[in-house]
Amino acid sequence: MTAPTEAVSAVDDTVKPEDTPDRLYTITGGRSRAPDCALDLVTLIVSETEPMPGMQSEHERILWLCQSPTAVVEIAAELDLPVSVVKILLADLLDAGQVEARHPSAPRAVDQLPDPAFLEKVLVGLRNL
Repeated sequence: MTAPTEAVSAVDDTVKPEDTPDRLYTITGGRSRAPDCALDLVTLIVSETEPMPGMQSEHERILWLCQSPTAVVEIAAELDLPVSVVKILLADLLDAGQVEARHPSAPRAVDQLPDPAFLEKVLVGLRNL
């Protein structure tokens, strides 16, 4: 018969206890989607306030992480949480005015692009170097 410690070590360690659905449900307050906020993976988040006593620990960590602009995907990686959960937490902080979202710039309209003839001249010049 095997000892209980040997049986425990044979258990798959890929699922961490902190990633259980119960924990994620608690962190998000039962929400599965962020409200209508357009947060992209590369949207930069910047803290507007310091963490306050009594805040949810994940909110507090986000405020500390985002003292300088930090992408949504980086926040998720640092917190070791799914991006969908981080978006819900960020939506809370955005609604409270505690963070600012800086969205990536939109693609330029065709009329704002450089002249193709000019780009061709630049390309020829680079090839001649």
